[in-house]
Amino acid sequence: MAAPAACTRFSDNYDLKEELGKGAFSVVRRCVQKSTGLEFAAKIINTKKLSARDFQKLEREARICRKLQHPNIVRLHDSIQEENFHYLVFDLVTGGELFEDIVAREFYSEADASHCIQQILESVNHCHTNGVVHRDLKPENLLLASKAKGAAVKLADFGLAIEVQGEQHAWFGFAGTPGYLSPEVLKKEPYGKPVDIWACGVILYILLVGYPPFWDEDQHRLYAQIKAGAYDYPSPEWDTVTPEAKNLINQMLTVNPSKRIAASEALKHPWICQRERVASVVHRQETVDCLKKFNARRKLKGAILTTMLATRNFSSRSIITKKGDGSQVKESTDSSTTLEDDDVKGIVGNYTPPQTPAAATANCGQPQTPTSKSAPVSFGFGSGSTSSAAAAKTTTTLSLSAVLLQGAQARKQEVIKMTEQLLEAINVGDYEAYTKICDPHLTAFEPEALGNLVEGMDFHKFYFDNVVGKNCKAVNTTILNPTVHLLGDDAACIAYVRLTQYMDKQGAAHSSQCEETRIWHKRDNKWQNVHFHRSSNSPPFTFAPSAHK
Repeated sequence: MAAPAACTRFSDNYDLKEELGKGAFSVVRRCVQKSTGLEFAAKIINTKKLSARDFQKLEREARICRKLQHPNIVRLHDSIQEENFHYLVFDLVTGGELFEDIVAREFYSEADASHCIQQILESVNHCHTNGVVHRDLKPENLLLASKAKGAAVKLADFGLAIEVQGEQHAWFGFAGTPGYLSPEVLKKEPYGKPVDIWACGVILYILLVGYPPFWDEDQHRLYAQIKAGAYDYPSPEWDTVTPEAKNLINQMLTVNPSKRIAASEALKHPWICQRERVASVVHRQETVDCLKKFNARRKLKGAILTTMLATRNFSSRSIITKKGDGSQVKESTDSSTTLEDDDVKGIVGNYTPPQTPAAATANCGQPQTPTSKSAPVSFGFGSGSTSSAAAAKTTTTLSLSAVLLQGAQARKQEVIKMTEQLLEAINVGDYEAYTKICDPHLTAFEPEALGNLVEGMDFHKFYFDNVVGKNCKAVNTTILNPTVHLLGDDAACIAYVRLTQYMDKQGAAHSSQCEETRIWHKRDNKWQNVHFHRSSNSPPFTFAPSAHK
């Protein structure tokens, strides 16, 4: 059992500051310790919303974090239990994700990748020495201590971590993130510490070329690749990687866990401990370019998934569907979505998202039509019998379906109308109206952002202040082929083609076309745009190119 928290209130010792992040049942805020003035990050969990099983997992996470003290692990400093909230006080890490930092560097080489994986392996080795298996190693959990050059890599998020005895292997349940899962987990075989090394191998592969060793939009094909260890080193990007780097990857991505290299052994590999002599120091621009796309894809999927999950009554870690034989099977919504086999509480019916974030990204901005994979929610009504009772049930089902369909159609029309209002605010340069329709933390992935995901309104305000409405006499926007996917009662995704007509100041008529996808969330009975993605060679803000000539 976890050690009892000290009898004190959080507010007695800490002052809460701004929000840093949010999850389904928790929020992370910066806090300042009153006695020292030191800054920390407080993870505040609403325990009223937790099941007994979730509460056990929270205690497990706190217990594990308390015993891990290492410069490459985000440290837990305090754990305070109050009536409705549990506070976990961690290091305040301000450097962001490691993968985001890499793409912002002016220089990145194989030797840099070696230094990164060394720090990751140091953290994993410390975990394994203390009988802890992380089970969810992935880029999102690799942070930097600060923005300073050479800041330490920190391993975070021990929500799925487990405790093992020595080199124990057992079936601890299906847990992890699809693209980083090991073959033994997918085969539902006993597993242990080697699962973390497999994930390190996937991460190292990405660090060297900017894309993962195993990839497929179809989850079953992805899992088949992993179970077979089917990866390669394609030309030309791998031609410039040293044989020693590939050798280490091979030892990490060994299908047989008993033959897989251990963290302590990997740290002694020449490519790591003798990197000055072995690892290449040539700048890898192609890797940085690929990693930018990889990061953007992760962020976009994360934004869509977060919106989806925030508005459905199911766990943020998994989605369950049913096979034809009635048994339940885990379905990934995305190769960066964390799964755990006991996170099935609260799922209503047989809900499958109309379109996975992976597919949404692959077709970003393109109007989508429902596929045969779109399964309706089951409301428990039967049909097919010729008896009067069955007929009555069928009638009830049809009438309920009609009502639900009408409600869904009305919500879809609301989303289309709000999208039109938002675009009209852009057309006339009404920034105030635009901000009322958009969430203050709006995220966007568009050509103007040069491949980066931007958050907040400042990026957009620049265009309202300097471009929108100033270069054109008149602007008209038409939404073509709008397709709305309802992600619950309070969220929706709309994809459409945006056709813009405008007159420049010389009186010449122009038109431009782009594809957009927007995520809407309903709060306090009001729709707000929380994320959008645009694909276009002619950004709609720059309405009149000839006006600049």
